Amino acid sequence: MTDDDLDQIDRNRRHFLTIATAITGLVGAGVAIYPFLASLKPSARAQALGAPVEVSIGSLEPGEMVRVLWRGKLVFVLRRTEEMLKHLGDNLDMLKDPNSEVVEQQPEYAANATRSVKPEYLVVEGSCTHLGCAPIEDFEVRPADHWTGGFFCPCHGSKFDLAGRVYTGVPAPTNLRVPPHRFVRDDLILIGQDAAA
Repeated sequence: MTDDDLDQIDRNRRHFLTIATAITGLVGAGVAIYPFLASLKPSARAQALGAPVEVSIGSLEPGEMVRVLWRGKLVFVLRRTEEMLKHLGDNLDMLKDPNSEVVEQQPEYAANATRSVKPEYLVVEGSCTHLGCAPIEDFEVRPADHWTGGFFCPCHGSKFDLAGRVYTGVPAPTNLRVPPHRFVRDDLILIGQDAAA
């Protein structure tokens, strides 16, 4: 072997060792940085608290309501009857915000007469806007009391109609909030994700 052959072998060996060292260093850096990057990911509990909630409404009969938790908040999903929908316009003069003009109370797609994506289904947070008590449903119509059905807060007497709109003369300052939601299918609502998403 000549000196040129030995130099070529030496260069090849150095080139191989340089590449092997670089690859080993990159793999080592990846292994070392992975735990750090994984620690930045939200915990399973944090993800669950902020995650959208699926609500199956396929078996929900007209006039029935289900309660679910989303982000630690109680949410009512009410399937309104034709009779309930008919009464939504009855006591508009007794409501503080009949046209849902306070925009923070509902997404834009629910700023309508029924405060919903589909008129048949009402989705509202079950938390009185006065001090956060959970309103109870009172769907019985009592014309003598000017009551066409809705929600009543047992803590301080606030009343809301079947669209979650607050009556005048009660402590609650605003309508019940409509959370972001969308219909995935006709029988499934996803609460926590806007209709436009």
